[in-house]
Amino acid sequence: MAQTPALLRRKISLEGTHPENTRDPKSIKDRDKKMAFTSMMSSIKLLVLCLLCMQNTLFTVLRRYSQGVLKENYSKYEVLLAGELIKMAYSAYRISSSLNSGDKAAPRLKYLLRRSSKMAILAMIYGAMNIVSFVALRNISAGMFAVFAQLKILTTATCSKVMLGRSYSMTKWRALLSLMSGVLLFSEPIWNRDDAGRNPEGGNVFLGTSAVLAEVIMSGFASIYFEKVIKTDPEQLGIWERNYQLAFGSIPIYIMFILYDEGGDVGYGGGWSIVAVVLALLGAAGGMLVALSIKHGDSILKTLATTGAIILSATVDHFMLGGPLTPIMCIAGVQVILSICNYTFDASPPEPPLQVEKPKGSGTLASDEEMYPLKQSERQ
Repeated sequence: MAQTPALLRRKISLEGTHPENTRDPKSIKDRDKKMAFTSMMSSIKLLVLCLLCMQNTLFTVLRRYSQGVLKENYSKYEVLLAGELIKMAYSAYRISSSLNSGDKAAPRLKYLLRRSSKMAILAMIYGAMNIVSFVALRNISAGMFAVFAQLKILTTATCSKVMLGRSYSMTKWRALLSLMSGVLLFSEPIWNRDDAGRNPEGGNVFLGTSAVLAEVIMSGFASIYFEKVIKTDPEQLGIWERNYQLAFGSIPIYIMFILYDEGGDVGYGGGWSIVAVVLALLGAAGGMLVALSIKHGDSILKTLATTGAIILSATVDHFMLGGPLTPIMCIAGVQVILSICNYTFDASPPEPPLQVEKPKGSGTLASDEEMYPLKQSERQ
């Protein structure tokens, strides 16, 4: 059917006013770039979380093989110290390699050590968590400790809401509660043994319960504090720089633990093997992956990855090392996986990204002279 000139003019007019046709080519290009960047960041986030889950799984299974099958007797604090030394050395290498040609690494590394107070606080929190967990296990049973430890999922979400101002949909809260219940059921072989409810002789139940609750609260606070520093600190240091600072703050704490423990049953530096070296390397990799997962995701997603690793490591442990895998554990594992999916694929609008805080005073940020070594490098 032929169209009259009037109809043609009206059709052209309508097409010209359609939003898709009135968009500036530059805005369309910017939108496409933004969508591509978002897709790339989602892929990076998924990759980092999968790597963190695999690292946790391999670390757990290898440690079980080392101490449960091979009966190796090295000091766990020495392994952790070695991991921090490796992490610090590798972070220093990455920082040095990012400098411009002709720039020296020493001034910048010294600058980072002078500005490492925030990471030193985090290292002290981790050290305090080790101490209170030791106190808890001296006063309550391992079963009670395992039950209370599952509250870390909720304390992390609560600290995120309070400290970062995030809001979670009811779907996500239900997913977190379901996740906590699933992990609790999955650890049934620990708390459902005949001797699981038997507290250590002479133990103080009130003291042990208070200690494990303190450890759970500190765990949630530490995760969110780390995220807050990485994403909102005015200096905006890179991941390798923060890892370098955190390792530097952690080393003295692990040295104190080694001295207190007197090197364990085999003395200082005793009992080391190839497996222990691999565990130290995995521990260093885990610390760096945690920082990357928080930068590209958040502390809750990091918790989901480590929770998924519990299920995966128990499954690998059962088929390779003969560990327990009861029907209750299988059902709980399915519940955990569904909970992680419910949280991850919740259709609620995403939270806006955290904003970098403005300096509160003239002394908050370093002077231009101090910042010079930092300004010369690329941001990680």
